[in-house]
Amino acid sequence: MRRRTGHTHALLPAFAVTALLFAAGCSTSAPQAEQPDAGQSRQAGSQDSGTTTEADRPLTVAAAPEAAATAATGPAGSGKPAHKTTLTVSSYDSRTRRAVISEKSRPGSPTARPSATASASPSSPASPSPSASATPREAAVGDVIASAPAPGAPHGLLAKVTKVIGETDKGTEVQTEPAALNSVLGDSTAKGTVPVDPSSFDIRKLLPDVKVSWSKTGDVHIGPKGATVPLGSLRLDVSAEVPTPEGAPVSAAAAVSGFVQVAPQVDFTYGGTGTAATPGSAYLGVSGDWTSGWSVKGHAAASLKPLRIPFAKLHADPVLQVGPVPVVINLDLTCYFQISADGKVTIDVEQNVKGDFKAGGTFGAGRGWTPVSSSDMTGTPVRTSLTAAGNVKAALGAEASVGLYGAVGVTADLAPYLRGEASGSVNASSNTPGAKTSLSWGLYGGVDLSGTLRFQLSIFGTPVFQRSVPLGTLHREWKLASGSL
Repeated sequence: MRRRTGHTHALLPAFAVTALLFAAGCSTSAPQAEQPDAGQSRQAGSQDSGTTTEADRPLTVAAAPEAAATAATGPAGSGKPAHKTTLTVSSYDSRTRRAVISEKSRPGSPTARPSATASASPSSPASPSPSASATPREAAVGDVIASAPAPGAPHGLLAKVTKVIGETDKGTEVQTEPAALNSVLGDSTAKGTVPVDPSSFDIRKLLPDVKVSWSKTGDVHIGPKGATVPLGSLRLDVSAEVPTPEGAPVSAAAAVSGFVQVAPQVDFTYGGTGTAATPGSAYLGVSGDWTSGWSVKGHAAASLKPLRIPFAKLHADPVLQVGPVPVVINLDLTCYFQISADGKVTIDVEQNVKGDFKAGGTFGAGRGWTPVSSSDMTGTPVRTSLTAAGNVKAALGAEASVGLYGAVGVTADLAPYLRGEASGSVNASSNTPGAKTSLSWGLYGGVDLSGTLRFQLSIFGTPVFQRSVPLGTLHREWKLASGSL
């Protein structure tokens, strides 16, 4: 069971409250010309008139507001605003896919975390009809519900109403089926990067000696390093003994200590409707700044495969307000250290690493889903000492997964590492007394970034993967120090 660390905060304080938006009817907007970048305004609808209307502009992407309802516009070409509503998702059963929709003022309905909903007919995503009004109405068949985290749907809800079952004491019960984002975003475009509030993470410590620190605006910070952690960053310090792997040919004693500091961001792009009612483009990924420093001491045991030891798991459900639609991002991070060695070398080294990273998947109508991965990091040694001949490699990294409404779309494994190697020789001859020994060693820093695109990215409305697509492996290594004896 997860537990919070530090001061008590409501989960997702920066994202918890979103607007409730309902629109119904059919759109009569003309098709728009596809643009390669969702961040650019769509021009087809304004070329004839020579003016750019509000509907031609991209939808804003930002953290969902904490309090007030969002003022949003309808999709491109509709020319009409979306309508606010007091409707909310009171409950959801993931097994039966039944939901109860109610007004926030109704007894028994939740008030602490209002949801946001957007409604669309099958022929016109999120488009209000000329007769639509701001008066709330109960859900109807064909409506698409896009909700922030709600009772029974902790990761948010994106679903289409297929049947109105009837009234209950808590609201209108409806049968739903999974929906895709293009059913509510339609021909709109949106592009943005939103930082994840470090205080919103639910943190589960997996080792006893893990300390958590973070800082945010308003001079709010927590943990032993909170006052020195940059704004928006989360830091985890760890210290642990490295266990001898089961079945290892030799025993050894080694210890790892260090910290990981990360400022994660969610990257989101939606490029409007392309051909066959699929998005013209889409992107989902995670990026951010990274700083880590760690030391490895001792004689690491030989093992057949790298020994990976997770020390903390983190989870957050930031809500992006994409125009009228609350898009719930599910972000998981597992921090770990990993050691591989041949059991021959004793090491006493420290390293600091700093840089940034990006991992995700991008969709283009002509090429489908393709991976995106990049990392620009540099490292410096603080202390270096290797004895004997052998090899050792130690990493302090994080495995991340990012998804939408509870469906994992991208996994990425970022592993900055430190690698040491030493080799030696002994030359002796019966004609020459004594022996000559030579030892050469090298210390290298590096980073590996790998991962996978999952079929759940079809939640954008894109074709379903037949199989998972590897991100490919990004590998960089640089020399830190070397020498010989």
